[in-house]
Amino acid sequence: MPQTEILLVANGDLRLSANQNCWAEQEKMEKELSDVITSLGGKIKRAHPYKKEEGHGFISSQREGMDIFAKIDRKAPLIVAEAVWQYSHHLLHGLISHEGPILTVANWSGTWPGLVGMLNLNGSMTKAGVQYSTLWSEDFATDKAFQKKLAQWIETGECKHPTAHVKKYTGRGVASGVKKTAERIAQDLDQNKSIMGVFDEFCMGMYNATIPDELLFPLGVYKERLSQSALLAEMKRVTNKEAEEVFNFIEKRGFNFHFGKSHKKDLTKKQVLEQCKMYIAACRIGDAFGCESLGIQYQQGLKDLCPASDLVEGLLNSSDRPPVTNDEGEIIREGEPIPHFNEVDECCGLDAVLTNRVHKALRQPVETTLHDLRWGDWDQSGSTEEYVWVFLISGSAPVEHHIGGWKGSHGYRQPAMYFPNGGSTLQGIAKPGELVWSRVFMEDNKLKMDIGRGEAISLPKKETERRLNLTTPEWPIMHAVTYGVSRDQMMARHKANHINVAYANNPAQADKCLYAKAELARQLGIEVAICGTDKKGKKL
Repeated sequence: MPQTEILLVANGDLRLSANQNCWAEQEKMEKELSDVITSLGGKIKRAHPYKKEEGHGFISSQREGMDIFAKIDRKAPLIVAEAVWQYSHHLLHGLISHEGPILTVANWSGTWPGLVGMLNLNGSMTKAGVQYSTLWSEDFATDKAFQKKLAQWIETGECKHPTAHVKKYTGRGVASGVKKTAERIAQDLDQNKSIMGVFDEFCMGMYNATIPDELLFPLGVYKERLSQSALLAEMKRVTNKEAEEVFNFIEKRGFNFHFGKSHKKDLTKKQVLEQCKMYIAACRIGDAFGCESLGIQYQQGLKDLCPASDLVEGLLNSSDRPPVTNDEGEIIREGEPIPHFNEVDECCGLDAVLTNRVHKALRQPVETTLHDLRWGDWDQSGSTEEYVWVFLISGSAPVEHHIGGWKGSHGYRQPAMYFPNGGSTLQGIAKPGELVWSRVFMEDNKLKMDIGRGEAISLPKKETERRLNLTTPEWPIMHAVTYGVSRDQMMARHKANHINVAYANNPAQADKCLYAKAELARQLGIEVAICGTDKKGKKL
């Protein structure tokens, strides 16, 4: 029998430095995958060559991707192999047009964010209505379950995963008080509306993160499209004295900056002062346009002009943040977070608005953030038998989420590979506590929400350091357990690289927050699914 020829594409970053740094791991992953496929009766053929002049073999632009897909057989089986972060729009066009079976594959690694890239691509294809299968594994050569599903895909063009943890939310049986809370919030959104301030859309090719306006209108939510150039211009209006006041506020709270002398390698005070100006500018622009929430793209454009926005985003998401006055001398949203959605992920922005309103109404902690669903592993210290996720983001977590608050939080220089102008992160270890996690996504031209319960847990210092060193140690980390949702169930269902998290004061209050947010989303016309169980293992 002739071997089944399978085309392989490898999508990458827009940034040359990232593609060059990550190529060796991608090449290793492709070799391992190819060996397994050969053993199963298939044969991998790369659909595009290694680019010697650039030092990598990734697709690195939308035009390049279009030129590659124009030359391949649309009916051929196709694998998108990901060991790195990738810009989905580089190949989404080709996947939309493709007629053969599509499989996304990622290696299970925290160091190399292929899992994050694959989940973003999966969410983007789900939104675009593209049929696909997906697989992941720690070790392609020894993972029999992975090999079985891969063989199934080679033979039939499809492989599926069980998702028995997912239950459609109908609103039946929910306490009347919870429903009334949701109804009041829904009525306010209908009457008074809400504005999401969006500093340039479509960050890093994240098609899954941009909500069409017509899906927001029925919710009473509208976008104020703002330019990052306007943010930069407003930063220039901020005085050095104002920036120093913000810096002094942060320092007096006990925040730990880790400064050095080299702009290219170290975090410097000059970088942080510029971030302080960005924070003030964002507050003032948001106030001027009446924005309830804000999203800064940063990764494209601003990264070449100023330090990273992540410290700014963490400050915005905090209740205990430096005061900023508007042109009338009034303090902007004093004592309250201004929900910020990292990388202008509008699904997370909408989620953050709903979360903030629900938690405020129920007198629960209102601070929220998104994290990358970066990786997961069993606890190597033996302190828990639970599977523990690494939720990790580049710095936008509020200090209220960290052990020790301000004093337990650290500012490190952003990695130069992604952030040439540096800037401080807002690093910390998430405090133990009850969580509500959620994700808004799009499918069948509808807004949907998955929501579940979980817990941020403490791990020994050595185990925390192991996990940080296997990911990005400069960034805030959460050791997360998802109740009633296994690793493979989460991967099979989740339609995004990001996941929203918020704390509640105890398990009962967390359950109440979950139902209130689910009910609010349902009343607004969002299709809701509840995933997993409560803390005791009972189906929600």
